[in-house]
Amino acid sequence: MAATHRLALLTALVTAAATLTAATATAAPERAAACNGYVGLTFDDGPSGNTTRLLDALRQNGLRATMFNQGQYAAANPSLVRAQVSAGMWVGNHSYTHPHLTQLGQAQIDSEISRTQQAVAGAGGGTPKLFRPPYGETNATVKSVAARHGLTEIIWHVDSQDWNGASTDAIVQAAGRLTNGQIILMHDWSANTLAAVPRIAQGLTARGLCAGMISPQTGRAVAPG
Repeated sequence: MAATHRLALLTALVTAAATLTAATATAAPERAAACNGYVGLTFDDGPSGNTTRLLDALRQNGLRATMFNQGQYAAANPSLVRAQVSAGMWVGNHSYTHPHLTQLGQAQIDSEISRTQQAVAGAGGGTPKLFRPPYGETNATVKSVAARHGLTEIIWHVDSQDWNGASTDAIVQAAGRLTNGQIILMHDWSANTLAAVPRIAQGLTARGLCAGMISPQTGRAVAPG
């Protein structure tokens, strides 16, 4: 009888150990997926003929981003703006025709910004809260006009250089320099950027970073709200 009890006890211990091991293995990926910080992925100049592929890549890799749309393209492609929102992206204002705003008068700046607000909202993208001036060029007048439309001006901390022909490897390396709260400049139309998306996602995960939203209050990347 004693041997039977010992066998039963041994069996129970082995079962408990196996259960604990399985539970630990299950919990490990959950811990690995925890976000120790957030970064802002941004894509300028859309929507374009590349938007659908870009949205597919972002969604497949669990990434969300801020799409700084040009008003003229939003007005011409409302279905793509709606697709951006449906894919979980945030839509920002990138002027109507992408001019050098610092070379324009206040009325022209206002037209560029206000028409884009209307175009994005009319296309189903909501009313933007974030504004990125073309080329990152700004001054007091540009900032004041943007603020009058309820917009927070967003530049960037890291430039992927995709607009300048940067390779996919270089774009991935640029994303690898992001730290908590920082924002990277990329472009909707870049084939090399599209190819970089899966590796950008892998790199962020390896560093415990997640793609977040850009706070209109602080201008930095934060947890999606």
